Amino acid sequence: MATVELKAKVRDKVGKESAKRDRTAGLIPAVLYGEGESPVALAVNTKEFNSVLHTRARGNVIIDLAIEGGGRGECKAIIRQIQRHPIHRDIIHVDFQHISMTKEIVVKVPIVITGESVGVKSHGGILEHLLREIEVQCLPTSIPEQVTVDVSNLDIGDSLQVKHLLIEGVKLVTDPDASVFTVVAPTVIEEVKVEAPVEGAEAAPAEGEAAEEKKEEGGDKKAEKKEEEPKAKGKSEK
Repeated sequence: MATVELKAKVRDKVGKESAKRDRTAGLIPAVLYGEGESPVALAVNTKEFNSVLHTRARGNVIIDLAIEGGGRGECKAIIRQIQRHPIHRDIIHVDFQHISMTKEIVVKVPIVITGESVGVKSHGGILEHLLREIEVQCLPTSIPEQVTVDVSNLDIGDSLQVKHLLIEGVKLVTDPDASVFTVVAPTVIEEVKVEAPVEGAEAAPAEGEAAEEKKEEGGDKKAEKKEEEPKAKGKSEK
């Protein structure tokens, strides 16, 4: 496991305004905590911390933290949490954990895929990456930088679970039955054919209805005419 040096200084003041001033000065507010220890407010240089994140181990790098002020001196630490601005994604706060090189800790390790699934390559399946990282317990010196998984042999319907991962020197904390990868069949969408209406098909019933209405109107007029005829005759007889 990689180890890097990082300078930090104890913050005399805490709070939003103090943190804002630190960020303006190119510093990242941070906190160091450990088992049975009181948290210590720190500040680290933004550029130096970004350099730490660009090592191969990234977030799992072991840090030789050189603390200025507060009588802390140097200590071994790991990065526990990084908070970023929701829009700009700049780092706005870091949590460090003081560790012992002889005591096991629980860390998250990223999962990296390699190879091409036979189910995807030959049968058009879809590879689903369900877990991006797993938790392991180990000594700081045994923390793996990443877990590389070859998915070449996965066919449609196959899945790879946490318990199938082979990682030396660590204990798996994540549920061993949890699926890391699975290959599913492609989704087939059936097209529903809509028949176009035949030209004039709707007009015929309309014409028939019009003829029927015309017939009924004609019948009504004839009936009215018959009723009026006797009245006309009666008037002429007078």
